[in-house]
Amino acid sequence: MTTKTLHPAGANPGRSRSHNRQMVLGHVRRAGQIGRAEIARASGLSTQAVSNIIADLAGDGLLLEGERVSSGRGLPAVQYSLNPAGGYALGVEIRPDVLLVALLDLNGDTVFSRRTPLVDTRPEEVTAQILTLRKAALTHAGGDPARLMGAGIVMPGPFGTASAAQKGLELPEWSDIDANLWFTTALDLPVFVENDANAAAMAERNGGAGEGVSHYAYLYFGAGLGLGIVTNGQLMQGAFGNAGEIGHITVPSGNGAVVLEQAVSRLSLQAHLAENGIAAATSDALAQLYDASDPHLMGWLNQAAEPLTHAITTIENLCDPQTIILGGAMPDQILDHLIVACALSDRSVSNRDERELPRLMRGRSGRMSATQGAAALVLNHSFTPRLTPH
Repeated sequence: MTTKTLHPAGANPGRSRSHNRQMVLGHVRRAGQIGRAEIARASGLSTQAVSNIIADLAGDGLLLEGERVSSGRGLPAVQYSLNPAGGYALGVEIRPDVLLVALLDLNGDTVFSRRTPLVDTRPEEVTAQILTLRKAALTHAGGDPARLMGAGIVMPGPFGTASAAQKGLELPEWSDIDANLWFTTALDLPVFVENDANAAAMAERNGGAGEGVSHYAYLYFGAGLGLGIVTNGQLMQGAFGNAGEIGHITVPSGNGAVVLEQAVSRLSLQAHLAENGIAAATSDALAQLYDASDPHLMGWLNQAAEPLTHAITTIENLCDPQTIILGGAMPDQILDHLIVACALSDRSVSNRDERELPRLMRGRSGRMSATQGAAALVLNHSFTPRLTPH
């Protein structure tokens, strides 16, 4: 059987200007600083084409010209790097009770973040708060509003599967709203709408555990449990944006078959603690219980290990990732405990002797991973041209 290899390569006459700009920006981002000839060799573009693109990018304020570096014969080559203040990406996470916003610069560094209570989740009210926070973010960063490259919007999934009553939407007021069209119009920006697990997965590519990893799965602990799947550096979204709804699958457990997120999720843990008279509404409260070796929390961890192990084996065999990353709104101590507690199956394609990465890792993006990931969607679009078959 013949397979097609995907190459994010440039082409001199036939590719779009946008594609080649993304190609050059991506090479500069990965290298930190790089010369025109190196970009040309890596991208397949001619040196003249690269020179023209760099001139455009520098003129747009996206690149900085640095020192000259000698590499053998010829004149020393000018090195180019990203201008951090050349562009900004806005990330917005909408939860039923809170609105989170982050502003990233072109290097992917967070220059502003804010968490604010959300009392009214109607589209008009949410949008008004986002506009206020966008203004505050740009003012704090001292950024030109014209430098805002786009906005990533994160909302709980699944999308477009049934009526609000049937699926118990966390944001029922949005059930009949085309969120992409709504926010594109309201913010007057390019907008990328994603579920929280996908956005968090992209956050890990931006300086997190997924940086430099082409194929990985991200198991996201939000209120429930979601899965972001990254392959060739791109999200796998599915026909309707619902790929990775891992929390809905049925897995074995010590108490028989269970729906995964009813056994392994933050809501599952909090419900278990509430049944035993313990209120733990925040990650800090959960971390304190873990540090105190609370017997009820430890009991839940023991119960969660088996269904989580089955889910991980399923992900490995279906997706063949380089690694699976665990992260989100769960304390690091609990994630580390779950990673150790999983009895990883040897009946998995990931059970290989030669591995560059462990089968399970904890993410590094923290509790605002989905918010930062929303902004990272904008940066990823700017730096990563779509893969094409050759």
